[in-house]
This record gives sequence, C-alpha cells and structure tokens, in this order.
Amino acid sequence: MIDLATTNLLLGIMAAVSILEALCLIGGGIAGFIAYRRVMRLVDGLEQRQIMPVMARVNGILEDVKGVTMRVNEEAERVDHAIRDTIDRVDETADRVRARVRTRASRLVGLLRGVRTAIEVFLGGETGHRPPAGATGRP
Repeated sequence: MIDLATTNLLLGIMAAVSILEALCLIGGGIAGFIAYRRVMRLVDGLEQRQIMPVMARVNGILEDVKGVTMRVNEEAERVDHAIRDTIDRVDETADRVRARVRTRASRLVGLLRGVRTAIEVFLGGETGHRPPAGATGRP
C-alpha cells in the first residue's frame, strides 16, 4: 500500500495556509474599514473647518450679487420709464408748438391775403378774384 503520510502532511499544510489566507483577508477587510472610517472622519473635519465657511462666504457673496442685480434691473426699468415719459412730454410739447405755429401762421397768412386783396382792389380796381399765376382759367 502507498504511504499517505506525505500526502496528509501536504494537505495539512495547505489547509493551514488556506486558514491563514482567510484570516489575512478578514484582517485586511477590517483594516480597510478602519482606514475608511478614519479618512471619512478626516474629510468631515476638513469639510466642517474649511469648506463650510468658504461655502457660507460664497453663498453670501452670491446673495449680495443677486440683490445688486435686482436693484440694477429695477433702476434700469425706472430710468427707461423716465426716458419714455420725457420723450412723450417732448412729443406732446412739439405737437402743441406745431399747432400754435400753424394757427398763428394761418391767421397771419389770412391777414396778408386780405391786405393783398385790398391793395389789389384799391390799386387795380378789380372787384373779382384773380386766378393764381400759371393758371389759364380754361376748361
């Protein structure tokens, strides 16, 4: 019969090595978990000490910028409204001036035509209306 002592010895060594490998894997997993917890605590601490104050300042600046932008938009709308009102008033004033000039000019033109007609009648003795220059009076 074949001597199994050597085979049994090798199988025992392989079993022991397998158990050792399993223990190393378990130990590595536990060490990895502990390292993970420490790193996360460090990251949380950095976040609390460094990032949170910076984020608070950035958010404050963004709020200020938002407020300034809103005020600028309101002022721009106000200026636009004021400019439109001013343009409307200028247009209205120009219309009034134009109407008054037309009224006074038409009165003056009427007066001058009356004086001219009176002079023509007085000097020329004509009693009727003379056609304007260039008009033939033919149908």
